[in-house]
Amino acid sequence: MTKKRVLITGGAGFLGSHLCDRFLKEGCHVIAMDNLITGSLDNIEHLFHRDDFEFYNHDVSKFVHVSGDLDYIMHFASPASPIDYLKMPIQTLKVGSLGTHNLLGLAKAKKARMLIASTSEVYGDPLVHPQTEDYWGNVNPVGPRGVYDEAKRFQEAMTMAYHTFHGVETRIVRIFNTYGPRMRLDDGRVLPAFIGQALRGEDLTAFGDGSQTRSFCYVDDLVEGIYRLLLSDCADPINVGNPSEITINQFAEEILKLTGSKSKIAYKPLPKDDPKQRQPNINKAKEVLDWEPKFSRSEGLKPTLDYFIKKVKG
Repeated sequence: MTKKRVLITGGAGFLGSHLCDRFLKEGCHVIAMDNLITGSLDNIEHLFHRDDFEFYNHDVSKFVHVSGDLDYIMHFASPASPIDYLKMPIQTLKVGSLGTHNLLGLAKAKKARMLIASTSEVYGDPLVHPQTEDYWGNVNPVGPRGVYDEAKRFQEAMTMAYHTFHGVETRIVRIFNTYGPRMRLDDGRVLPAFIGQALRGEDLTAFGDGSQTRSFCYVDDLVEGIYRLLLSDCADPINVGNPSEITINQFAEEILKLTGSKSKIAYKPLPKDDPKQRQPNINKAKEVLDWEPKFSRSEGLKPTLDYFIKKVKG
């Protein structure tokens, strides 16, 4: 039996590299593509010896060619943290628009099923809580976060257009805050920021009064949800995340306790358009994918902390 061939864009990134591992484990031939502006070869170097793994250093905003058959395309290329997309606004918009267009064209030509990584950011600073897939969002298109939010919203619209007009098999996952090994310490998100600060003995930086909420999903849970969605028959967007909600203040206290750090919490002004609440409603994922998170925060934070300790010491 010939192996299924899967293209994973953003394959050297945090989520992309974990997807490479999963699809190899499932017996697929994996082609990872990444231009390494936020990804790192360190995340996939353990795969380079394998005959069933290939890596291409390429920007998907430019024409994408892959020889041979393709069964699946997983589009995970994009700067994904505020620090990155504020630094690279044009690239963020291009990978969500031109990159998505290029890959949908490839999916059409290869008759491949394509799954795109959308985000909870399509809901903006939500006026509905928790967020369900039929909520249209509260997004400021010209605010600092608009480059990411609107790139992802356009990506969803383009994907659905290819599905309805060209009959391309597409899947849309809306990813909520995810964490685990291979996150970058400097990516600006709250979890690596807090852990890095705690390990270095610095104050933990909370924005606003720390009452805003986040919901953190361990990467293994997320990958399982994504894999199930790819193999499902659902073309509509599906939230995948952990509904266990926590305030930033509570999360800071958890990190201080976990690391044994004597650091304090320091407060800074809330950035413009920063979401005050973020919690997925995952009823659809439960019903359609028979999926829900298995890892508690304490179970997921241990391997994550171990990874960051090595990084800080390294």
